[in-house]
Amino acid sequence: MNAIIIEAYGSEEQLKLVELSKPNIEPGEVLVAVKATSVNPIDWKARQGMLQPVYNWNFPIVLGWDLSGVIVEIGSKVTMFTVGQKVFARPDNYMDGTKGTYAEYAAVKENQLALKPENISFDEAAAIPLAGLTAYQVIKEQLKLTPKSKVLIQGGSGGVGTFAIQIAKYLGAYVAVTSSSDNEKMLKDLGADEVIDYHTTNLVDYPHDFDAVFDTVNAVDEGISVLKPEGKLITIAGNPSEKQLSHSQSVSMWWLKPNGKQLNELSKLVTLGAVKAVVDSTVDLSTDGIRKAHKKSENGHAHGKIVIHVAD
Repeated sequence: MNAIIIEAYGSEEQLKLVELSKPNIEPGEVLVAVKATSVNPIDWKARQGMLQPVYNWNFPIVLGWDLSGVIVEIGSKVTMFTVGQKVFARPDNYMDGTKGTYAEYAAVKENQLALKPENISFDEAAAIPLAGLTAYQVIKEQLKLTPKSKVLIQGGSGGVGTFAIQIAKYLGAYVAVTSSSDNEKMLKDLGADEVIDYHTTNLVDYPHDFDAVFDTVNAVDEGISVLKPEGKLITIAGNPSEKQLSHSQSVSMWWLKPNGKQLNELSKLVTLGAVKAVVDSTVDLSTDGIRKAHKKSENGHAHGKIVIHVAD
């Protein structure tokens, strides 16, 4: 199969297309013929070697944590899925680093799969799992937003931010976001009630009336500054300091947990039209395509998700 690998940590120039064997599946896994995958910030952070404290991978490494595709083989203990079903997933982080989704086939644990919504394409579906699940877990499960909540999402135009806006709005919350004013129309179309231009507004001077803050850009101090004394902040981009943790507000970080049941709940919201993937651009599974996608993501120029089209 074709796959994108890195054989050393470094710039996007380390990414290259090679031929690999299809992954073997365990009894509780399925083999998916990948139709599409997508780029997340964790991809280029891993490429740079920033995940070495967490994962002791051996080269070559296949990156990628999103997929949509069709099941072509099931393990002996799989009971909920069958060959031929259209699915999407945020697969587990395999500790050997060889089973990423930048490939034509990927092994996925049964409990991390969900059926693909019928009303969207494979490309759109591949943009959802990692970013969508992260937003779902923080907004619904951790911050527990309600129609009475007022939430600030820092970094509204990114992959996670665009999903967080929609999920928070579905739950009935008042949603403010930080972003460039250039993105105001897109963000309000997604449901944002207020767009705060970080170029012109200092959050420290902003009213301290938010019940919750979701930080996706490592601006923890700024987020704390707008919280009510009993408010709650969760970051996926920073590692809170002792000083930040000492405030009266609740401050913590969150790391995504792959979860097929929650992905199925997201699928229902997509089917209802309450949530949609914002696709910045699409590249093909090639050395040049992946390098361009990583560079754009790393430079922070993507609005929504960059999708990698693998097969028709």
